[in-house]
Amino acid sequence: MSETGLRALTLMLLVAFGATVPLAGQEPRVNQDLIESQRRLDSIRTERGRLRMEQLQLEGRVKDVGAELQNIERQRESTHRIVNEIDLQIGGLNNNLAQVSAELVLAQDNLAQKRAVLQRRLVDIYKRGPLYTFQALLAAESFGDLLSRYKYLFTTSQQDRALLGEVENLRDRVIQQRNDLLLIKTDLDRSKTERQAELSRYSQLMRERERQLRRLQRTGRTTEERLTALERDEAALNNLIARLRTAAASGAPAPGGLTTADIGNLDWPVEGRILYNFGRVRLPSGAIVRRNGIGIGAQVGETVRAVDAGRVLGVQQVGTYGLMVLIQHGTDHISTYGQLSAASVRPGDRVVKGQVIGTVGGQNTNEGPHLYFEIRGPEGIALDPTGWLTRRRR
Repeated sequence: MSETGLRALTLMLLVAFGATVPLAGQEPRVNQDLIESQRRLDSIRTERGRLRMEQLQLEGRVKDVGAELQNIERQRESTHRIVNEIDLQIGGLNNNLAQVSAELVLAQDNLAQKRAVLQRRLVDIYKRGPLYTFQALLAAESFGDLLSRYKYLFTTSQQDRALLGEVENLRDRVIQQRNDLLLIKTDLDRSKTERQAELSRYSQLMRERERQLRRLQRTGRTTEERLTALERDEAALNNLIARLRTAAASGAPAPGGLTTADIGNLDWPVEGRILYNFGRVRLPSGAIVRRNGIGIGAQVGETVRAVDAGRVLGVQQVGTYGLMVLIQHGTDHISTYGQLSAASVRPGDRVVKGQVIGTVGGQNTNEGPHLYFEIRGPEGIALDPTGWLTRRRR
């Protein structure tokens, strides 16, 4: 039977059974988590825009650069939050993409099966001819036989109508899911572009921050007068990471390499609950400090494992962070493990995902025994580790 004949019979069935074509323009599925994340992102960007305007005003009238430095630090923190919010969105979009892709494959398989059944049914109808119904009824030998034949024909008609409806519904579902995939991929590309732009802005803010710090030193207001011990150690850690990254850039690329696909999928370096979170926190003394990582409570001596394959950049004491191991993953990302009681790796060692790199210490800190854990991205930007680690252990 020709394809033209099949289309004609399909159209006859549509008319005969009163099938309706679903309306186009159905609303795409909505992910509430992504909507809330976008609201937070818009709020943070509004705050940063206000800070930028305040910076422009300060540059024109303030002789003491301390206020300008504080403003840049707040902009840097806002950029941190924006990048981490975008990371959460990318993770959610990746999950949506995988889910819709799986649903599309299933719907396409179902559609192919139903279309095959419908095609066989249309061939049968074509072979019987347009007078088959009348012939079947007129061939009845009794009134009871006539009723049985009528019931059979009616039941067959209902089944054909249901089959046709299933094919139409599956076709529309496939079209809708393809549109959903296109929207998700578009949003994913946009989020990745925004993330790259924010990383570039962070690099610019870091350069501005360094200029302001030099101006502070020239005016006699040293960094020590304005930073707490934690802030001094953060600066030391930043310098250490920058120095080690520069030294490693001239050698062979490190194994591994974290990407946005790893967001929400990394195993935790040690079992335990979070003692303190990423971001700004107020100490009991009233001072406000910024945490570039998280603290994970654990017993002294518990093993600490690498979250991904990489190469050990450094193993050394860093002020209040204690003994630290720094591992480079690929070219852009570094994971740091602080408050260790001992390290089982040395600089230059190659490690695999899940390899033991040391043991938990930190028993002399205010928080008690714990692991301090960071993830640094391009340009040394600190990324919220809780967005990268699996959620099952939070």
